[in-house]
Amino acid sequence: MKSEVYFLNFIQDKHVRSFTLFSCVAVNVYVKIFTNSPFLVCMDLALSQEEVIDPNYLWIGPDGKKLEGQIYVNLTETGKLMVIGFKESMSGAYTCTLSHKIIETDTWDEREMFEAYKFMVYAYREPDYAYKISVRFTTKKCKLVANDQFFEELKKILDNVISDLACQVIDPSYKCHSVKRPKHSLLHELFVTFQVNPFAPGWEEVCNQLPYDCEDATNTRVQEARDRIEDFFNKQAYVLKHDFQTLPTIHYVDHSFEVTRIDSCRPGFGKNDITHNDCASCCVVCDPGTYSPNNEVTCRTCVSTQIKQYGAKSC
Repeated sequence: MKSEVYFLNFIQDKHVRSFTLFSCVAVNVYVKIFTNSPFLVCMDLALSQEEVIDPNYLWIGPDGKKLEGQIYVNLTETGKLMVIGFKESMSGAYTCTLSHKIIETDTWDEREMFEAYKFMVYAYREPDYAYKISVRFTTKKCKLVANDQFFEELKKILDNVISDLACQVIDPSYKCHSVKRPKHSLLHELFVTFQVNPFAPGWEEVCNQLPYDCEDATNTRVQEARDRIEDFFNKQAYVLKHDFQTLPTIHYVDHSFEVTRIDSCRPGFGKNDITHNDCASCCVVCDPGTYSPNNEVTCRTCVSTQIKQYGAKSC
């Protein structure tokens, strides 16, 4: 059966309350982990606009078992299926067989018809955000003891700016370079780089206060940390322009702030913009045969053993 992606607002949080299969193909559906899936409808568009006599719906889950009566599903009498509290292990093929009757009005003969529908349902998460930041400072000379002292002090200040957010500055480093700009003499500048991530010691305790997964909260916190750091450097530029008649030996270079977002995925999840191009920015659960043991953004292929489950963290 051909796999094809149809229109669907698959990020389950806004307006999608049901989804009708418009053609007899496998449709990809993405459900944010720990949320409820949209309703999957066991009927195509053409049939939904006709009279259906004695409809009967048989839903089968990824494990091959009937879904009727399972505590983790909401199955309506009209064949709509919602999977509740979606987890990695719930990913896979959800199939429905619709049986109904066609009655010939002239002879009153009855024929039983069967229609099959298939949904490929995948758990997904938002990526975890981190930010790589680079800034520059003018200095008098590259071989200056004060450069090291300044850099150590800068790290302490940045950590203090974001300490209450359970975020941290990691991988800080700097190099000194000579820079020649048009119509200016030779300058010496410190090229400073570092990353900001939301996993400072104690971040787990913050997450434990939330009812479900805390990825949205960690991303919000690290975005706040990034904004605070940018504001800190903007204030440096303002103070240098308005409060100093003589510039310090080491001072911030205005407009040198640059930031790049770095995404990572939790273990068992990865990005695949070819297979999951309708959810390309999502961290989608690793397919059977693949795994992700860490925070990389791709799932690895397992060649030593056969992985049959979704969301494997080891091979």
